[in-house]
Amino acid sequence: MTVVTLSASYGAGGSQVGPRLAERLGLPFIDRAIPTAVAERLAVPLADALAHDEAVRSVLERLLLRFAPAAQTFAGATPAPDVLDERSYLRCTEEIIRERAARGCVILGRAAAIVLRDEPGALHVRLDGPAERRLAQGMAGEGIDRETAERHMRDSDRARETYVQQFYGADARDASLYHLVIDSTVLSLDACVELIAVAAAARADPAS
Repeated sequence: MTVVTLSASYGAGGSQVGPRLAERLGLPFIDRAIPTAVAERLAVPLADALAHDEAVRSVLERLLLRFAPAAQTFAGATPAPDVLDERSYLRCTEEIIRERAARGCVILGRAAAIVLRDEPGALHVRLDGPAERRLAQGMAGEGIDRETAERHMRDSDRARETYVQQFYGADARDASLYHLVIDSTVLSLDACVELIAVAAAARADPAS
C-alpha cells in the first residue's frame, strides 16, 4: 500500500498539501483523526488526547496540563483516576499510525517519518522554506497580520521540533530523515502535490 508521511514547518503548506495529496492518490488523509482515535482507544476525553497531540498544544501548555491534577487536588477537587502519562499517549499514537499505514494513507506530522522509518515503500517528505517566505505564506493562508503570523510560526515550529526531540532524540529539520525535501515557498502547492505523487509511485514500485 502507498504510504506518505509529511513533515511541515509553519507556512510550508502541510495542511493544504496533505489533503490534496491524499485525494490525488485516493488515500485517507490522517491528521485530526489521530487524537480522536487515541481518545477512543484510551477511553479518555478528546480534550485530553488533544492536549497531548503534537499538532495542537504548545510546549508551555503541555507543561501546565501536566501539573493540572496537582492543581485540582490543591483546590479540593478530585483528580481523574488512572491519570495517563505522555508516554501512554505516545505509544497509542504510534500504534494508530502503524495500523493506518498498513492500509495505505497520507499522514501529517506526529514524527511519522521516524515511526514508519522501517515501513517498506513508505515515502517520507519534508515541506520547508526560508523563514521570511514561510511567514508570508502563513499570513496569506490564514489571513492574519505579520505579528500574529510570527507568533504562530514561533509557537508551532517550536512545539513540533520539541516533540520530535523529546520523544525521538531527533531534529525534525534533519534532511536525512526524509526521501524528499521540498521548498514549498517557491513551488506552488499543486506542484508539490504532483511532485510527491510521482515520488510516491516510484517509491512504492521501484521497478516502474
